[in-house]
Amino acid sequence: MIENFMESSKYAQNLFKIRNEIIQDIKNESLDENVPIITDEVLNYMIFTARNIKARNILEIGTATGYSGLFLAQIANENSGFLTTMEIDEIRYGKAVENFKKLGLFEKNKMIFGDALEEIPKLDKNVKYDFIFIDASKGQYLKFFEMSYELLNENGIIFIDNLMFRGLVAADKEEIPKRYKTIVRRLKEFIEKLNEEYNFVLLPFGDGVGIVKK
Repeated sequence: MIENFMESSKYAQNLFKIRNEIIQDIKNESLDENVPIITDEVLNYMIFTARNIKARNILEIGTATGYSGLFLAQIANENSGFLTTMEIDEIRYGKAVENFKKLGLFEKNKMIFGDALEEIPKLDKNVKYDFIFIDASKGQYLKFFEMSYELLNENGIIFIDNLMFRGLVAADKEEIPKRYKTIVRRLKEFIEKLNEEYNFVLLPFGDGVGIVKK
């Protein structure tokens, strides 16, 4: 079963093709520099989801080098909207700005350098988002979610990546390294809260994808 699942995952990943050489170069550079970026199958599903709800305004928490944001920005711009994306790391933020400029997306969208916990409250309360992507500090996922949920349109979607944290969320307690116990506990509590209180589904592919619809 595991071998078949792994082969199925590889097959799904291979279906996703990047047709833009600049974006492919950005992906390769991010991987070479060990910057964590969204996996192909999760990215493909995220694009599918955002595009099918015709997401106009999109919020991304965790820009990194801008790889996932480039796709989200294009979807938002296609629907006469814009992407707002936030990054706390100055070096990665600078690289993301550079990458957005390469594709002519910098002027059309809003890139914010800073801690999302401080920057989200500063956003224009009159602007609501159709799609929100959370992929930042795992220990702060609950706070990111609660703050951004208030900004979500009715029928909007919050897409949360890496909820399973390397599969450790599903592991037995004794299998979890001591340095990860707190973050795993927080993620489990977060997942349980989403499951009990929201319109939520957890999809066990990639490193765990959580989807909430308002």
